[in-house]
Amino acid sequence: MKKRDIILIASILVVAIAFFLIVELTKEEGAGVVVKVDGVEVAEYSLSKSGTYPLNGGTNILVIEDGRAYLSDANCPDKLCVHQGKISRTGEVITCLPNKLTVTVFGAEESVDLIS
Repeated sequence: MKKRDIILIASILVVAIAFFLIVELTKEEGAGVVVKVDGVEVAEYSLSKSGTYPLNGGTNILVIEDGRAYLSDANCPDKLCVHQGKISRTGEVITCLPNKLTVTVFGAEESVDLIS
């Protein structure tokens, strides 16, 4: 490796880390979560109210506590959705592909999609 290659790689890493930090630090705390099954919204829950909610006919169990949401159980074989951890910041998503389920955090300010 040449000196210029090392400088290029280091520069790319610094820019990538800076971009990641800017994106992560500017995310706001979410107000609630929206649950969709097969792309259709089926429920919406506030992150300020703790509770346990069976989803999709009981195939997934959503838990909200301390302003964070996570799936505590699922009937899918790999349980990747359970291992995704807790979400609380706007835009974070938990996805269970076998059950076609998504849990997405939304913020206090709703955005409006405009079609021109």
